[in-house]
Amino acid sequence: MKSNGFTDREFWKSYWEKYEFEKVPSKVPFQKFLSKLRNKDSFIEIGGFPGIFSAYFYSKGYKKVSLLDFYIDEAIVRKCEKINSLPENTIHCIEADFFTYSTKDQYDLVFSFGFIEHFQDTKDVLQRHVSMLANQGRLLIILPNFKGLNGLVQYLFDKENLKAHNLDCMKPALLKSIALALNLKNITVEYSRKPMVWLEPNVSSIWVRKFIKLCSYALKLFPIKCRILSPYIILYAEK
Repeated sequence: MKSNGFTDREFWKSYWEKYEFEKVPSKVPFQKFLSKLRNKDSFIEIGGFPGIFSAYFYSKGYKKVSLLDFYIDEAIVRKCEKINSLPENTIHCIEADFFTYSTKDQYDLVFSFGFIEHFQDTKDVLQRHVSMLANQGRLLIILPNFKGLNGLVQYLFDKENLKAHNLDCMKPALLKSIALALNLKNITVEYSRKPMVWLEPNVSSIWVRKFIKLCSYALKLFPIKCRILSPYIILYAEK
């Protein structure tokens, strides 16, 4: 991993050992952008092991789905396929360091969820996403918003997780300025709508996790997009 990273391989190995498998979500925070992502062929998910969103976009009609991560356990990816009723080996696995990986392949949709905020040089990370875009390709990046209530939750109950994130990149204006500098078009950067807070499974107290989950349910009564309440920032752009 490049030195600009906030995490290493051991961090993610430990994280995924505690991961609880889920089916692909029926609703996603980027729901409003799905109409712009249809009728495409190839998809790559950056840093998305075990491939939940690779499975999701396959279900949305993408014929070729790839997963690039520097930690991949293929048995777990195949389990993810099975849980989500995908044919075996649907998800093409690429175990490699994103910062040293080189390919001539280009994709109609380059996607990452919870990835770019683990690195210091946000422009460099975004540039590497863009380099994989095919002509007229789409870029969709989702990152957590820890500049509001959810960041306070992490600070109070999981400071180690908070330290693994670059809070400076969680600024819509900054992300838009970088996308413009990279000559992307039809750029949208916005907060997601449905408020939510969460804690990672490694937080030892189940009662704390249950309390935070209850708070998250209560917050959904206030569907407001803003820095304080929104759990995610979404970047959409076209090449």
